[in-house]
Amino acid sequence: MEEYDQALCAHYGKMLGLEEGWEVTSVDLSVEKMRLELAVGWVCSGAVCPECGTQCARHDFAPERRWRHLDAMGFETQIVSRTPRSGCEEHGILQMKVPWAGKHSRFTLAFEAFAIKVLLASRSVKSACELLKISWEAAHSIMERAVERGMDRRVLEKLETVGMDEKSFLRGQSYATVLYDLDAENTRVLEMMEGRDADTAELLWETVPEPIRESIKAVCLDMSGIYKDVAASMVPQAAVVHDRFHVSKHLNEAVDKVRRREAKILASEGDDRLKGARQLFLFNPENLPPDRVAEFDALKDSDLKAAKAWAIKESFRAFWQCRTMREAKGVFKKWYGWAIRCRLHEIKAVAKMLKRHLQGLLNFVRFPITNAVAEGFNSKIQAIKADARGFRNFLNYRTRVLFFCGKLDLFPFLTH
Repeated sequence: MEEYDQALCAHYGKMLGLEEGWEVTSVDLSVEKMRLELAVGWVCSGAVCPECGTQCARHDFAPERRWRHLDAMGFETQIVSRTPRSGCEEHGILQMKVPWAGKHSRFTLAFEAFAIKVLLASRSVKSACELLKISWEAAHSIMERAVERGMDRRVLEKLETVGMDEKSFLRGQSYATVLYDLDAENTRVLEMMEGRDADTAELLWETVPEPIRESIKAVCLDMSGIYKDVAASMVPQAAVVHDRFHVSKHLNEAVDKVRRREAKILASEGDDRLKGARQLFLFNPENLPPDRVAEFDALKDSDLKAAKAWAIKESFRAFWQCRTMREAKGVFKKWYGWAIRCRLHEIKAVAKMLKRHLQGLLNFVRFPITNAVAEGFNSKIQAIKADARGFRNFLNYRTRVLFFCGKLDLFPFLTH
């Protein structure tokens, strides 16, 4: 039986890929608890300093700790060990590193790698926790370590086009500023910080090394002015491109204001043509529900002010198709002339705003980038917020967004 036990310990030692000096000393299988415990011990007389890596005297052993490992044949598997503490002349008494787990982690590297795969593939963190049989806090700690190692490993090469935008992360007026890489083949969240003011934007830019910042050719921003001024200081060589998504948002809001104002007037006269028509004026024509095409055709071809506003809004789409600066300037001049003479103050206000930011719009010809790619993360970010039912703090939110949207190398290095 002793030979069998030795063979069993050696078998699990090989499976764990233990380094020299570490051995599985006993195996305890509990069918009742559905648990497999592997006792791992340091069998050398000395120790290794975790700071300098030199061989030194062993001071003593730390209290027993447990690490969750990958399940074996349906049994929850745990590694149990008393880690030796080294007595280094230079660094003093320190607990040795264990080869199967990272610092402060209660999970083995192999389990963390598996958990990361499950988290990335699951519809929610809650469902991943149920599959892994771990708590929300445990899952979050795994994600924190994964993001930390991913950010440490990340190399920012060929960063030429970026976007900066704001996102809400708690109920009320809690916002974060997000920096995106807008490269078509590697769109990702680079970093995010709490707040949406100039100081936040400047700190966010500083997370990008200066040599990398100097290689940035264009930055996509909204027209608020806060981020634009900081960009001019931090990346002065970069062309500012105003976000197409926000331009469309401003135009849609103007159309909706015209529709609402006109709907009230018509309703007072017993005309309910605009009742329930809000979404019709916001849809792109190609996305209209088939059963409402005829209804909208009648509205847009009418003499309604809302129809006129919609036509002006739609005509601006030609601007984004321009291929030269000269063409873009001509299209904008023609559109602006129509918009500014339309007698719809909501449309005129947007037209004046666009003219003030014309150069940022024209830069789209040279750099056809948009934060709409960032909006593509919105559904994922919204799912993250819904899954967490709000975040206790911003750092938790940042960890989750970078884990799912940062395209980081999250996985630990495994020894086998």
